[in-house]
Amino acid sequence: MNIKVGSGVKQMLLASLVMTTMQLIVKAIPQIPPQEVVFFRALTSLVLSYVTLKKAGVYLWGNNKKMLLLRGFFGTISLVLVFASFQNLPLATAVVLQNLAPLFTALFAMLFLKQPLKPLQFLFLGISIVGVVFLKGFDPRVDPVFLTVALLGAIGSAAAYTVIGKLKGKEHPVVVVFYFPFVAVPITGIWSYFDWVVPEGIEIWAALLSIGVLSQIGQILLTKAYQSDDDALTVSSMNYTSVIYGALYGMYFFGEFFTLEVIIGMFLVISGTLLNLVYKHRLNKKGAV
Repeated sequence: MNIKVGSGVKQMLLASLVMTTMQLIVKAIPQIPPQEVVFFRALTSLVLSYVTLKKAGVYLWGNNKKMLLLRGFFGTISLVLVFASFQNLPLATAVVLQNLAPLFTALFAMLFLKQPLKPLQFLFLGISIVGVVFLKGFDPRVDPVFLTVALLGAIGSAAAYTVIGKLKGKEHPVVVVFYFPFVAVPITGIWSYFDWVVPEGIEIWAALLSIGVLSQIGQILLTKAYQSDDDALTVSSMNYTSVIYGALYGMYFFGEFFTLEVIIGMFLVISGTLLNLVYKHRLNKKGAV
């Protein structure tokens, strides 16, 4: 297939690189608590989203305020948990566990959106769970507390995606994005007050600013990639290159190397989520016929 420059596939590859680079920076500043990192990230996003909505002349507060606030709440809690996992687990491991979110989203869709799961999808979930067991059992660096934190972060992300799915076609996409920092700034601001660490040095301030800017750029690239004319399955699968980026970053910057058993565990986690993605794509195609 001839992929044109600027296509959805290339935008997704770039988005994956940008977001993994942001995650690398989060890991590089463990002295800043994760809720404080989220506070600065959300503050940047709040300003950029507000300016975007005002320029577009879009009503700021949306129509489904309760659902939008719920999206913001789930997004806030999950991001704090995910950032905590980046700071305390090997980077590639944390990225792999974050990629469990689509499987949890499928479970939530079954429970709350009345979208039944097929038997094969339960099998794919089982494959990923076996992978998680491998990650914990064969890597002594994986603390069970932060493994749980990472899994809860993925579950929180899935809850946020489920709410976003309920809002599809009902709200402007940037309004949905805006509600994350709108909720996150006060929650993480109050939370950070009790455990505030003053960022010292231009490097830390630059890192915090970069996290916010890279997150916004990554979100824009993700949106453009999914809105492109490229095959949705191909575009979505490119997002899993984040595991490769995470592994390379981890090896180069933090000396994080993995045994064969841990690599097998990562492969199983990603295989389960990727197989579910392919299967859902085929089901959707059949349903559209």
